[in-house]
Amino acid sequence: MKNLKTTNLTLIALMTAVMCILGPLSIIIPISPVPISFTNLAIFFTAILLGWKKGTISYLVYLLIGFVGVPVFSYFTGGPAKLLGPTGGYLIGFIFLALIVGFFADKYPGKVHMYIVGMVLGMIITYALETGWLAFQANLTFEDALFAGVIPFIPGDIIKMIIAVIIGPAIKKQIARAGYL
Repeated sequence: MKNLKTTNLTLIALMTAVMCILGPLSIIIPISPVPISFTNLAIFFTAILLGWKKGTISYLVYLLIGFVGVPVFSYFTGGPAKLLGPTGGYLIGFIFLALIVGFFADKYPGKVHMYIVGMVLGMIITYALETGWLAFQANLTFEDALFAGVIPFIPGDIIKMIIAVIIGPAIKKQIARAGYL
């Protein structure tokens, strides 16, 4: 990545910290082994603010922090077992979420409707990976995994997208105005 200035490294680290704060915050729902998590909201913000390269790096750093055992994943957990457990499909799928949302943020700066398109496409890929992984992990049919690991989360994810497209561009504008982007 060209021009990896101290400012860029600081923004990547700051957004990784936001993921580390929001990621463990989880809401248990009785119909699923997958909790409601705020990780994707943090990824939406990160991708809008930093774009696809720096946003994806930020998420990968978060993933590495959790992989080595720091409790930054849902329910304040960490370690390789979390990646191999029922929510591992989300954790891996979020790499594509960061890439896709960040790509749309870079390609269509300031076009909120295109940010939403990127978020929807990114979540579709994330949902597909999670459904397949959950079906495999929990010995469920694809349809049962879809109803356990995706369908209950769609309304909340739509709300997170709305929050991200309202707040994200406003924060980005302020960061750019301050000369950091």
